[in-house]
Amino acid sequence: MLVLALDTSSAVGSAALVRDGAIVVERAGDPSRTHGERLPRELMAVLGDGSADLRAVDRFAVCIGPGSFTGLRVGIATIQGLALAQGKRVVPVSTFEALAFPHAAPRMPHAASATAVWIDAHRGEVFATLYDAAGHEVAGPTALKPDATLDAWSHVVGPLDRLRFAGDGAIRYRDRIAARLGEQAVVETDVPPLAGRIGLIAAAHDGRAVLPHAIVPLYVRRPDAVLARERMDAARESRER
Repeated sequence: MLVLALDTSSAVGSAALVRDGAIVVERAGDPSRTHGERLPRELMAVLGDGSADLRAVDRFAVCIGPGSFTGLRVGIATIQGLALAQGKRVVPVSTFEALAFPHAAPRMPHAASATAVWIDAHRGEVFATLYDAAGHEVAGPTALKPDATLDAWSHVVGPLDRLRFAGDGAIRYRDRIAARLGEQAVVETDVPPLAGRIGLIAAAHDGRAVLPHAIVPLYVRRPDAVLARERMDAARESRER
């Protein structure tokens, strides 16, 4: 199976080609240019590097978020258009799932009992989800401040120990994680390109493929533009009373 995968959840983003369960090509994007400026050219470049034709793609895969609201909309629309034109289905993959994708053994004295994914949601908050050692979601997704996230998890799963943290939110708030959990937590020090992982997940879960129009973004929190418009509407209504 040949899978063409795209991640636009961050300014960098990435694209990848996965063939028969292995990453053939993976390219990180240029953050100095918007996704709208780079797509679909980046996907065509990946196909070229992999000596593959768009018509040979069996399945498309795309990151549905959370992440950059604008980036997600552009990425999803691009994949929807290509899949529709080729009469193919799309596998939606969340940013959480891609970041939690198994690494080499975590750098801990003992194997991690769970993986915590934290994505920087700005406003001092993180988009967060907690997976157990088997990869099952046990808490989330939420958009809360770091301490509130840990408090909420402790109420759901009990004591938090031997956690592997992944994502740019974990890197940004690693001091809070260390203050709360000490040696019971290890924070991954970088955020790798996600398109390759998204393609691998799609290849392993082909039963999740849907028609292009069925792809729905996972925002977790309403877009800033919507919240700003609601504040303006509320202020206007207050003045008119």
